[in-house]
Amino acid sequence: MGAVVRPKLLTEIVLDHLRERIVSGVYALGSALSERQLAEELQVSKTPIRESLVQLKTEGLVTIVPQKGAYVFTLSAREVAQICEYRMAIEGAALKLALQRDRKGLADDIGRIVGEMRIAHGDNRIKDYLALDTEFHATFFQHCGNDYLMQSYDRYGGKIAALRTHLSYKPMHTMLSLAEHIAFCELFIDGAETEIIKVLEAHIGRTRDAYSASIEDIAEADALKSAG
Repeated sequence: MGAVVRPKLLTEIVLDHLRERIVSGVYALGSALSERQLAEELQVSKTPIRESLVQLKTEGLVTIVPQKGAYVFTLSAREVAQICEYRMAIEGAALKLALQRDRKGLADDIGRIVGEMRIAHGDNRIKDYLALDTEFHATFFQHCGNDYLMQSYDRYGGKIAALRTHLSYKPMHTMLSLAEHIAFCELFIDGAETEIIKVLEAHIGRTRDAYSASIEDIAEADALKSAG
């Protein structure tokens, strides 16, 4: 007899829904999240909404301001740089281990994902493309053989994916992203580990360089630029 699959609790359903809407950009960076409006939208009480927002705060996706309410996160350029430093450290470590422990399995998955990214980009299915981009980077952790690295990345994976969605609004970003993923994939044929790591660092570094150090709120800065 197989294991019994436990049905999701209401809070878990609400949490998954809110996380997906933040990551996909339905709820824009910096936007207010009204407990009352969310409860009406999802036809639930405020309790699972409140519990979900607390969890999303621990994931860095929501900021809760006392006496004011909850807001989708936004970042300064300094914080974007810190996220990129974190990604370079943790993704680089996972990638090195994956190359050493399961290079073929990693290469097979990377090849499949990049093939699907090409199709999604060609069909202008940007939401699908971004989901595949997230899957691409998560693959390092699936093949690295280290649960601690995977759990650490999982904690901030939603925030990284949400930032990825925000960056996709920038001109040429997704096209450059695809080119970098293709170059990364091609290195798996006979590229040295050091070459593969350099491509990853350059790819992540472009996110860091997207904003000047003086920008205090990337969502606000990009909104003003779009309006102008």
